[in-house]
Amino acid sequence: MPTGTIPIPTDNYPPFDLEKLLRTVFDPEPGMRIALLIDLEDLSLMAGNAFLATPGHSIQRKAVEYFYNPLQDVLLEKMELRGGDLFAYQRTGGSNLELPETCVTEEGETVNFAESVYSKYDIILCLSTDSATAPLTAHAKKYGFRGATLHGINQIILQTGLCVDYREVSCQTELLRAGMTRASRVEIDFQIDQRSATLVLELDGQEAQKSHGLCLGKQPDVANLPAGEVYFVPVGAHGKFPRTFKDGTLAMLKVEEGAIEAAERISGEQSTLDGYMEIIRTDPAVGRIGELGFGTQVLPRAGVDIQDEKILGTVHVATGRSDHLGGDIKLDSFRDARHATHEDILFDPEKTPRIQVPQVRMFRAGQCHVLLENYQPAAYLRNLLE
Repeated sequence: MPTGTIPIPTDNYPPFDLEKLLRTVFDPEPGMRIALLIDLEDLSLMAGNAFLATPGHSIQRKAVEYFYNPLQDVLLEKMELRGGDLFAYQRTGGSNLELPETCVTEEGETVNFAESVYSKYDIILCLSTDSATAPLTAHAKKYGFRGATLHGINQIILQTGLCVDYREVSCQTELLRAGMTRASRVEIDFQIDQRSATLVLELDGQEAQKSHGLCLGKQPDVANLPAGEVYFVPVGAHGKFPRTFKDGTLAMLKVEEGAIEAAERISGEQSTLDGYMEIIRTDPAVGRIGELGFGTQVLPRAGVDIQDEKILGTVHVATGRSDHLGGDIKLDSFRDARHATHEDILFDPEKTPRIQVPQVRMFRAGQCHVLLENYQPAAYLRNLLE
């Protein structure tokens, strides 16, 4: 199953269908209340939906066009749902940072999130700039709602990743999960120019988990859409792995006892690396390894991690918060709540073309299985899907 660049095969996907997505992911009962969340830099633009006439706000406009309007026009009545209300919160500025205590209604009124949203709605969809999966999952467990996070949505995602049948995604992801569960460790080989490195992630025979897009039943839960991922919460890690920072700086990070402890610049700005390591020095939870994930779907690349990390052949490691995945790195693990992020570091032939991943190996029940080779699923994974 190739994972190279794929033109957007819109003829192979049905048009985006919000009703199908809601029925498949949630199977909502009549009378359930549904709400939509967006984030804004300037909350004053919420009054009268002024953000729709303001430059930027591509994600927020798609939230209105593809979610809010269909609910209000047809689906609330057709699906016998209530609400469909839109709320905006102040953009957090980081992946999975805690959400503010207040948000703003369509009328521009500031209300308490817990009192007016979390405790009042059965299903909450969050279409935001930055991921809110970790904080929203924690709130779902506390207040009892179900939800989905769809951060960074763009036209490619709307045409492809949100148009698949998540029942099929769930089945395929389960085949891969069952073939990877209870692994003792995973080793990822990296090559950058003439440099080689290996990161070893200790898994201690834990049950692999899956992000498969289904959020059925009445148990509080939050799906991350698009979905399609097998993941672990490492109990330890050591070795080295590369990271490309937002400004293009490339560094080799050294990991000991499950956390980043040192970094070496390969190219780019030393000041970028120094600033990153200073944050880790003052707030060590930022550098802890919180996730190992593998994509399980064949999808076109969207240029956004929320879809690209779900592509079969990619692998990602995350640092920071892991409580939404069943780990123990939570909000109060950080000395400063502004650092309580969950940051996915995706290795993908298009996003990180300078970083090669010659091989990813899994050790399970005394055997070694090659999972990926050069961003391609190896025979072991391909056989699981046959």
